Amino acid sequence: MKTSRWLLCALVISLPRMAFGQSEAQKPFTALQSLAGSWVGALTTFPAMPTETIGDSMRVTLRVTSRGNALVHEMHGAALPDDPTKYDHPVTMIYLNDDGRLTLTHYCDAGNRPRMTARVSPDGKTIDFDFVDISGRYDRTGHMQHATFTLIDADHHVEDWTYLLPNNQTVRAHFELHREPIVASGSSE
Repeated sequence: MKTSRWLLCALVISLPRMAFGQSEAQKPFTALQSLAGSWVGALTTFPAMPTETIGDSMRVTLRVTSRGNALVHEMHGAALPDDPTKYDHPVTMIYLNDDGRLTLTHYCDAGNRPRMTARVSPDGKTIDFDFVDISGRYDRTGHMQHATFTLIDADHHVEDWTYLLPNNQTVRAHFELHREPIVASGSSE
């Protein structure tokens, strides 16, 4: 009888997680967390745009934080110095929301915060984030509308970010990224 009560209790406790699909969202979240580290790669924009302010390559840093409850994504031009006293590049937080959905909030350098939720391809290698809503100013600057992460292997992934301009035209930034090797401290390289 005690075993039955224990099993019933365990089932009742796990029902909210199962009902909201949190376990389904956990798998792509774990896959994204495996990208923790520093990445660099070529930047291509569609339509082609001048990149003199950021260069033709991007640096992306991903870091698991908050005891595994969030993933911090930061991106900036690879040629630009990473000055920790001046954070003028976008920061994105990826997390499981209260409904158990994989969610992305992009803290844009345009001063707004679009929120997106994930759709995952059947093979689990492509995670599309679709626009849900936005806070902050966006009427004159536009906002990030869509993001896609395509997982290639442990050392390669692709990111596509789509920005919606105020005139309803879009600009897509495509990053083909490879993991930067970890250099041991004290190394002569």
